[in-house]
Amino acid sequence: MMGIRRGALLKAVNAAQPKLLKDTASRQLHSTYDVAIVGGGIVGLASARELNLRHPSLTFVLLEKEKELAVHQSGHNSGVIHSGIYYTPGSLKARLCVRGATLAYEYCEKKGIPYKRCGKLIVAVEQEEIPRLKSLYERGLKNNVRDLSIVDAKGIREREPYCRGIMALDSPYTGIVDWRMVALRYGKDFEEAGGTVVTEFEVSDIAMVKESPAGNPEGMKYPIAIRDNKGNEVQCRYVLTCGGLYSDRLSQISGCSPEPRIVPFRGDYLVLKPDKHYLVKGNIYPVPDPRFPFLGVHFTPRMDGSVWLGPNAVLAFKREGYHLYDFNAQDFADALSFRGLQKLIFRNVTYGIGEMYRGVFLGAQIKILQKYIPELSLSDVLRGPTGVRAQALDRDGNLVDDFVFDGGVGDLGSRVLHVRNAPSPAATSSLSIAEMIADEVESRFTL
Repeated sequence: MMGIRRGALLKAVNAAQPKLLKDTASRQLHSTYDVAIVGGGIVGLASARELNLRHPSLTFVLLEKEKELAVHQSGHNSGVIHSGIYYTPGSLKARLCVRGATLAYEYCEKKGIPYKRCGKLIVAVEQEEIPRLKSLYERGLKNNVRDLSIVDAKGIREREPYCRGIMALDSPYTGIVDWRMVALRYGKDFEEAGGTVVTEFEVSDIAMVKESPAGNPEGMKYPIAIRDNKGNEVQCRYVLTCGGLYSDRLSQISGCSPEPRIVPFRGDYLVLKPDKHYLVKGNIYPVPDPRFPFLGVHFTPRMDGSVWLGPNAVLAFKREGYHLYDFNAQDFADALSFRGLQKLIFRNVTYGIGEMYRGVFLGAQIKILQKYIPELSLSDVLRGPTGVRAQALDRDGNLVDDFVFDGGVGDLGSRVLHVRNAPSPAATSSLSIAEMIADEVESRFTL
C-alpha cells in the first residue's frame, strides 16, 4: 500500500534523522486535489512548497515512488552551494544559480539548517590553463558572483596549505550544506502549509478520467487520473512532474515527447581517511577542460567532517544503479539504443575509457588528484559513496545544459507540465527554480 503520512516529515526533520516517514500512523488519502506534483526530490519539494505558499486556498499532493523523500540525486550529491561561476553570462542557468545561492543561505539561516561558507579554489596547475581560468573569472564577474578574486601560488598556499598550483580563482561565497536536510525542510514547509505527501506511489499512468458516474461531478472538476502500479489512483485538475532520472518516461506516459532522453551517469567518490582530513580546508576544483563533458575530479569537505574526492563519470547500467554491478535490462537497452548516446560515446571514446579505468584502478585517480595535493597517496583514501546523475541528451549527442519544460496539446497535454531537465546545480538553485516553475505553472494553468 502507498504510504500516506501527514506530519511525518515534520517529525523527521525536527529529529534530524536521515530516514523519513517511519513510525507514524497512516491516514485516509483524500483522492482529489487541485494540483499533483510527481517527484519527491529537491526540485519537486521546492516547487510544491512554492506553489502551496502562493496558493493556500488550493489543495496539493506530492507523489513519491520511494518510501522516503529525497533519496536519489537529492541525497547523493557533493553538498556544494555553488556561486555561479561557470555559466554563460546572462543565461537562465547563471541567473538561477546566483539568486539560488543567495536564497539558499538565507533559507538555511532562517530555518536553522547548518552550513559552512568554506569557499572554493579553482586551481590552474599548467600554464595552458591560465587563459581558461581568467575567462572563468570574467564570467563570474559578469554573473555578479560575490567576492571573486585571482590569487597566485602564494595565495593558494595561504588558503589551502597543502594545495599546489600556479594560479587560482578564489570564490569565498561557495559553501557546503546537507542538501537532503534542506529538501526535507522544504517538505516540512509544504506539509505545514496544508500539502499532502504520499510515498510508495510509483506513477504508471497519467490519463483523462473517462467518465463521471451518474450524479458525480468529481470527474469533471478533477479530470486527470494518476495511477500507480498497485492500482491506487489520485484525481486532480493539473499535474506537475519533477521526475529527475525518470522525467522522460513520465513525459512519455502522458503522451508528450520522449526527448530529451535521460541517460544515467554514475559518479564514484573516494573519501580521505580521518587522519588526513587536514589536507583539505575548502573545495578545490580543477579548471574545466571544454573538450570534456564534465567538470573533473575535485576535493569537497562535507558537513559531517569527511572529505570526498571525485567523482568520475561513467555510464550507469541502471537509472538508480549506485553500484558497479547494478543492472536493469530496460534501462541499459534504452540508453544504448538511443542515437544521441551513441554519438556522445563516439566523440568521447578516449575520455570514457579513461573514466572507467580510473574508476577501477584507484592509483590512476590518485595520480590526477596529486596534481593539486602532492602529499596525497593511495593509502590515504578509501572507496566512498556514489551518485547517479540524470543527464539529458538530445538526439545529436549534445548534453542538454539548460532547463527544459514540456507539455502537450489536447485535454491532457494542456493540463500537464513536465520539468524535463533541471541541470546541475539544481540543488543550489532549487528555490529560484521553484519560483520559475511556479511562474510557468501559473502562466499555463488557471489556478
